[in-house]
Amino acid sequence: MTTTHDDTSRTEPPAEAEIRWRAVLLAAVAACAACGIVYELALLTLSASLEGGGVIATSLIVAGYIAALGAGALLIKPLLNHAAVTFVAIETLLGLVGGLSAAALYVTFSFIGGSLAVLVLGTALIGILVGAEVPLLMTLLQRGRSASAVGAGRVLANLNAADYLGALLGGLAWPFFLLPHLGMIRGAAVTGIINLAAAAVVAVLLLRHTIKARALAVALGVLAAALAVLLCLITAAGTIETTSRQRLYADPIIAYQHSAYQEIVVTRRDGDTRLYLDGGLQFSTRDEYRYTESLVYPALAANARSVLVIGGGDGLADRELLRQNGIDRIVQVELDPAMIAMARTVLHDANSGALDNPRVQVITADAMTWLREPHPDVIPPGGFDAVIVDLPDPDTPVLGRLYSTEFYALISHALSPHGLMVVQSGSPYSTPDAFWRTISTVASAGYAVTPYHVHVPTFGDWGFALARRGTIPPRLALPEGPPPLRFLNQQVLDAAAVFSPDMAPRTLEPSTLEHPLIVDDMRHGYD
Repeated sequence: MTTTHDDTSRTEPPAEAEIRWRAVLLAAVAACAACGIVYELALLTLSASLEGGGVIATSLIVAGYIAALGAGALLIKPLLNHAAVTFVAIETLLGLVGGLSAAALYVTFSFIGGSLAVLVLGTALIGILVGAEVPLLMTLLQRGRSASAVGAGRVLANLNAADYLGALLGGLAWPFFLLPHLGMIRGAAVTGIINLAAAAVVAVLLLRHTIKARALAVALGVLAAALAVLLCLITAAGTIETTSRQRLYADPIIAYQHSAYQEIVVTRRDGDTRLYLDGGLQFSTRDEYRYTESLVYPALAANARSVLVIGGGDGLADRELLRQNGIDRIVQVELDPAMIAMARTVLHDANSGALDNPRVQVITADAMTWLREPHPDVIPPGGFDAVIVDLPDPDTPVLGRLYSTEFYALISHALSPHGLMVVQSGSPYSTPDAFWRTISTVASAGYAVTPYHVHVPTFGDWGFALARRGTIPPRLALPEGPPPLRFLNQQVLDAAAVFSPDMAPRTLEPSTLEHPLIVDDMRHGYD
């Protein structure tokens, strides 16, 4: 006679406790689903922060994760006869792997310089473990029930309801609580602890009925050890983050924040303050005046009195606008309130406190959404005299939409008929396709465009697009009565409109919302 070790056929909990333990088990289902979605979101966040997180990387993570879910469901089939024990083991592994994933990826990227392989491995491993959960939980929920079609359907309905509710809770917890309040490393570690808690609940409720007390003590001891590892990680997370992050920057970090939209880092050495967004340098106080003067003053040539600034959260463009005689109103639309807060504090000296000037009205909103809505109390009658578009390079789809024909068409509704618009357009030398794509895209929205470029030592050769509605390109000129400038004069502007043969103009297909070609241009870089 053969002895079976099926832990689903052992002594069942008392009948009167069945409803209670099934409810607790469904709560564990919801908790596991929440953890699973948090791990996937954490991987996507890490991809964006560490690898640039474009459409390809995002698609690979999502598709790879879903494929791994299926692989996990298949791989766990031989162990379904030992569902309770296996579930505890899976949750312990998932708690450790998922809880440590953010720290492992962050440290790998900082110390080795690339984390794509670790990112792919983490995605596959977490997906397999999460995929194993549903068959195990389904098996546990079927304990003591008949195998009728109706009964199985009801169990599956309860399982799906708990699973989807948990996914919703996890999807809300990551962007609104875990990431902004705990950060990536601590947020992932806390999620791992929830996985361990789910395993502990199943161990106490079910394993005590199916295995010996000594074996149960071992299982709980393993869970406690895993919990200790994650608690140590939470305690050391600050040191790990600070040490790893500092290795990415040559100068000491004086301020850091991971907002809902981006990672903001400010460094300083020997009086040189630098701002980085998602690892990309935005300015250095040693030479930002070259960029800022070249961006701002050509757009004021029509003697502007009202100016709309889109982006420019560092406040540098506002600083220059406030120096120009005659400007009495500046409206700035910036997406990230954390960037505005940084500009008002850490970057206060760099922008001369421009954002606190009563002539500056700061609006925190998505620029495209804001432009689509009527704002009669903000937009002057007839439109703004000048619009300055000072946004990061379009190296992600989110930014690519702000370099589209549709976006520039929306701006035209807020620009006066004789007003000027200037767009920072990247480097005509390092990213020529992206630069000339921007010129073509602005033109496709009904503007006449004058491209120009200057040398900014920190960035190299850097370009802009000066535009106005109509068919006659604007001339590069300074406004009347400009303040004393350190870099820009009329001779410099005249030379800025000349492009050497290796940066010769190109006519390219415009970038649109449907086909954000400029994002690929940025990734290809110099060709």
